[in-house]
Amino acid sequence: MSHTEPRPRVLVVEDDPTVAEVVSGYLARAGYDVEHAPDGPDALSRAAARWPDLVLLDLMLPGMDGLEVCRRLRATGPVPVIMLTALGDEDDRIAGLEVGADDYVTKPFSPRELVLRVESVLRRSLGTRNPAAAPTRPVLRAADVVLDPVNRRAAKQGRELALTLREFDLLAHFLAHPGQVHRREELMREVWGWDFGDLSTVTVHVRRLRAKIEDDPARPRRIQTVWGVGYRFEPGPPEAAS
Repeated sequence: MSHTEPRPRVLVVEDDPTVAEVVSGYLARAGYDVEHAPDGPDALSRAAARWPDLVLLDLMLPGMDGLEVCRRLRATGPVPVIMLTALGDEDDRIAGLEVGADDYVTKPFSPRELVLRVESVLRRSLGTRNPAAAPTRPVLRAADVVLDPVNRRAAKQGRELALTLREFDLLAHFLAHPGQVHRREELMREVWGWDFGDLSTVTVHVRRLRAKIEDDPARPRRIQTVWGVGYRFEPGPPEAAS
């Protein structure tokens, strides 16, 4: 990171002091400005006083759990959220993704892996604040959906879509490859940058994206399921898609 640039702010919300100390230490050594909150109310208070660039959020918190903290943060403003979840709690991970988490890391985790996940999410997120530094890329269109990759804005029928970081990247990938069938493993590699991981992450994000761009998410015509393979994005008018 350049010494002239402000350090990205990461809010670590974790009630276990040992985990919080280890995570905060690794992130600080990686060049981040780290702040720690031991519970949900303190996290919301700190975020309101000094809005973070990213929130690292433990799912299991005393009192107000991580899901509720994520909901309230999302209601306040856009911010990337990485959930920390216990290994094997698939339902909890899916719940975290459903409320808008951009990524998750399962415990126990490698602190170095966690730093890489933070870097990956922030690389995309911070690019929205300095579009001039981003490479020029054409605006993508499909019927009434328009996506500007440089300024990271998307709209349907002229109304801006409130997309999370990963939802935006997923839609951009679909729009850039119209009519092509994508396996979930491929989407995880191309959109998330993971060579392995829980494929339910892709499934949940597709469902969330459908809820925002489909006229009838229960009968999707744009993002179609290709059974046994993956998904295909139909670029034409929804009423013309088969």
